[in-house]
Amino acid sequence: METATFKPGGYRYVRGPFQYSGGVAAEPGFVIERARFKSPVAIEEGFSRIEAHLKSMGLPLTSFCACELRSPAPFTEQGFIDFNRVYVGTLERWGIFKDDENPVARSNVCPEVAPPAEPSFQAFSYTVPADNNDGSFVIAGSAEAPEGHGTYEDRIIRLGDQSPDAMREKAAYVLGVMEARMVALGKKWADATVTQAYTVYDLHPFLADEIVSRGAVNSGLTWNYARPPVDGLDYEMDVRGVFTERVI
Repeated sequence: METATFKPGGYRYVRGPFQYSGGVAAEPGFVIERARFKSPVAIEEGFSRIEAHLKSMGLPLTSFCACELRSPAPFTEQGFIDFNRVYVGTLERWGIFKDDENPVARSNVCPEVAPPAEPSFQAFSYTVPADNNDGSFVIAGSAEAPEGHGTYEDRIIRLGDQSPDAMREKAAYVLGVMEARMVALGKKWADATVTQAYTVYDLHPFLADEIVSRGAVNSGLTWNYARPPVDGLDYEMDVRGVFTERVI
């Protein structure tokens, strides 16, 4: 996987599609911190509150490096593209997104119970100048669809199959993506502070063999009862190693 450095933000990232990067890690002289809204905040208001939070800390908008979104229900493929183009518009105004290059990592999932009325921010991460680099990083969410050409329908692993065997195969693929992105940033499972899974299907049949056995849950596993953001996807994960987190 190819990486690049976003110097105005003080972090490096795994290059990805226009809507998100594969993950971010603090550069020397910076650490990553995370803030979670007490309740999800709609996108437009969320961007305003994020801007206010960063300014209150004396940080530039370019310090924004990752976010976690919650949406009402999975998008159609075109709906997801349309949403992403609106989302990156703010990042472009903030001096982060340019020429379809997006350094910001992201997860976007759909709670099965009590979802928000519209796409919303759950949490966001940003870089802060520091004397020492604590190794902090955030890996973007990924589901069981290899990146590349073609529609999601063409790329989703075991589309429409939620059998135990299919879910194991989906999870194994996603775990591999998490590992590849971490390796690209010089990280490993032992560096993680939080591992999250997003699915409404039973993960217990493969929890021990596929997840625990890799060392992926040294700090436990947070299972969010939610669906990935596009119709047809069944399993998503993200990982982070962040040592300062707050609720705002």
